[in-house]
Amino acid sequence: MLLGLLGTIFAPSNAFAEKFNISATPIKWFKGQAIGKPVGTGLIWRGGLQLKGNVPNFGGLSDLTIMSTNGGVAMVTDTGYLVAGQISYDQKGAPVAIQNATIEPIKNSKGVKLPNLWSRDSEAIDTIYRNGEAVAVRIGFENLTRVADFALLDGRPGGAAKDYIIPTWLTQQRNNWSIESLCIAPPASPVAGSTLMIAEDVRNDKGNNRAWLSGKRDGGDLSVAAEGGFRPTGCAFTQAGDLLILYRDVGIFGFSMQLRKIAAAQVQAGQVLFGEKLLEANGGDVDNMEGLATHIGANGETIISILSDDNFRGWERTLLLQFELVK
Repeated sequence: MLLGLLGTIFAPSNAFAEKFNISATPIKWFKGQAIGKPVGTGLIWRGGLQLKGNVPNFGGLSDLTIMSTNGGVAMVTDTGYLVAGQISYDQKGAPVAIQNATIEPIKNSKGVKLPNLWSRDSEAIDTIYRNGEAVAVRIGFENLTRVADFALLDGRPGGAAKDYIIPTWLTQQRNNWSIESLCIAPPASPVAGSTLMIAEDVRNDKGNNRAWLSGKRDGGDLSVAAEGGFRPTGCAFTQAGDLLILYRDVGIFGFSMQLRKIAAAQVQAGQVLFGEKLLEANGGDVDNMEGLATHIGANGETIISILSDDNFRGWERTLLLQFELVK
């Protein structure tokens, strides 16, 4: 009955989804290591792709979520579009392509395309599960700061937005430093079902990035510890309930990224999140890394996906990098 009610509430329609092609150039090396070799701490490099689309609205990819065990993926752009497709892999588990791609504008609660760039800046996405089945996605926006849910139809998100309530201090942030990261805690987490939202550069009196955890039982404010010039740009929970946070820095010589892991028990209201550094990279190995997702691979392993936002600039790239978490 619950799934039936959700379908009625969301009433999705993908009538405006446009099919298009994504060309994918394999990335075989990361930090001088071949696919299958260890990188950082507790990670195995699984390969990557440099992506290009044959439609003008493909680009500015801010975040991604893996929605199914067969590689179903959804991504949001900072110009208000939903991109969906299916990641395919070779026999060794390296990504080789994104197939069956579609792109469509994100809509408001009336099912109408968002009116301007200020309202379209979608920066974060995660999948909502009911009884183990993916039923919707939750998307966070900056500038016109808000969060909304969108139902899945044939494994792809779309249709009218259903508003998700967030605290006033977040909605008052009318800038591009607000919601950059959003992730939903899995059943194994002590805060299962809660949604974590992290502001990219809204600081508390300690200088840390403000964050918020939803839920009547577990909800409340928390923060992410400042880390030099790095700012949080993505978050994702593992199936075991541990939290991963992606950070980005911009310097004279280009972009840098960090990936940190916080133990499940530490993700609680009132806490300052920091955790163990799993990976740091810069130079040609990375770009403007903003998106983070996890999923379970074909052999039960935890796969981490990291996505870059090219900002529709010719000198930036759209990269999809994947790693296996072995620690």
